[in-house]
Amino acid sequence: MSRFAAVLAWVAGFGFGLPGAYGAAYLTSHDEVWSFLGFPTYGGGPFESWGFPTLPMQMAFVVVCAAELVTGGLLWREHPAGRTMSLTLLPFELFFWFGFALPFGFVLGALRAALTVVRTQPRVR
Repeated sequence: MSRFAAVLAWVAGFGFGLPGAYGAAYLTSHDEVWSFLGFPTYGGGPFESWGFPTLPMQMAFVVVCAAELVTGGLLWREHPAGRTMSLTLLPFELFFWFGFALPFGFVLGALRAALTVVRTQPRVR
């Protein structure tokens, strides 16, 4: 269970973090939000309507994604801190997924959290 949770953490960390990092660099050099397949990346969501500046929010989200990659490594090794970090990161991720209007993040996060809290029963011999 924890290895599947680790894979979900890595998918979300890389899947949102790499485009976030590239998007931040693009925003810095082009002064506009990067579009991927016709969709604005990290723009046009509630953060924008609330007046939050895109670049600092995007950079903060990349840091959260990096923490998620570390969490994936801890979960893979079944380190106890992995479970704690997985659940501690979830509210921060939810904040960014909602603010950037990233619906797939909710699915990955919910699955990872569910797998993180489910404890496998020890085998009886």
